[in-house]
Amino acid sequence: MNQNDFIYKTPHVLPDLDTYASEAPSNIALVKYWGKYGEQLPKNTSISYTLEKCKTQTEVILKTKIEADDHFHFEVFLDGEAKPSFKSKINTFLKRIEVYIPFLKSFEFEIHTKNTFPHSSGIASSASGMAALAKCFMAMEASVTPEMTEDFRAHKTSFLARLGSGSACRSTGGKLVVWGKHEVIEGSSSFYGIDYPYEVQDKFRNFKDSILLIDEGQKQVSSSVGHNLMHGHPFAEQRFLQADENITKLKSILATGGFDEFFALVESEALSLHAMMMSSSPYFILMKPNTLEVINRIWEFRQSQGVQVGFTLDAGANVHMLYPEASDEKVKAFIDENLIQFCQGEQVIHDQIQF
Repeated sequence: MNQNDFIYKTPHVLPDLDTYASEAPSNIALVKYWGKYGEQLPKNTSISYTLEKCKTQTEVILKTKIEADDHFHFEVFLDGEAKPSFKSKINTFLKRIEVYIPFLKSFEFEIHTKNTFPHSSGIASSASGMAALAKCFMAMEASVTPEMTEDFRAHKTSFLARLGSGSACRSTGGKLVVWGKHEVIEGSSSFYGIDYPYEVQDKFRNFKDSILLIDEGQKQVSSSVGHNLMHGHPFAEQRFLQADENITKLKSILATGGFDEFFALVESEALSLHAMMMSSSPYFILMKPNTLEVINRIWEFRQSQGVQVGFTLDAGANVHMLYPEASDEKVKAFIDENLIQFCQGEQVIHDQIQF
């Protein structure tokens, strides 16, 4: 499928005035995407685990039918309180998807959203937020398109979410999701995410993610700005090549490899992401001193105790500790005894991936 397949075919047909609700989880990338081109298209392929507990829950309420004009007429609420500061980003999203969901201009509507994780926790909510919103919009389209197939709905939902936030296309469905065209991943696309279609050993299917909230402050630079700094970056092309090679390596690891190989690749990906930030122009550092302290303690714990555990990072200071079910008791005890002191407000979120 390509973008023309998702253009709305019957703009004169409007969904009913109603409440359309959905939810979408956050995801954590194992191979990172950093750098984009065109309209939210990735410069390299990425793959992510989908979390289960960290979610955004959203309702879109179509309140009144109106004569369509050049504007979108909506209000946004977070946890029941009006959030006009959210409108600019959502309005940009709506403009990008107008040709695919044109009926939105024919309504006054409200967006009500909330997260199952603390809003100020430092966990990026753009992926889950935009994914949940896209799912609501597709519920509207499905209500007037009874012939829509499940595959089409899944692909278009991911396609729309991508236009709100790139990584959101990995949060609309599936447990292990690939985004970006790659020669070794059949069916992969840069327009939407797909469920990983190959063998995965059971030991990689039941994983835990303990998120250590190192810093709740606003990031020094937004992810959008960070992605744009990859244009002209002296190491950009090599980084894109590295990521795509790691997709090939990870495919083999998931099928026949071990934990040592898995954690070596995932940790290298996390550090490569931050290396690109530190070597861009202008440069920036999103890790904090406590981030580095936690990483070093994880390495020491793994080596000295032989416990299967590793880490990854998003574009921020927080540390995601990844580990199989068998390591659960030892890792959580280690966090409580050795790492929680480095978390702001001693905050840790224990999540999981199961499929």
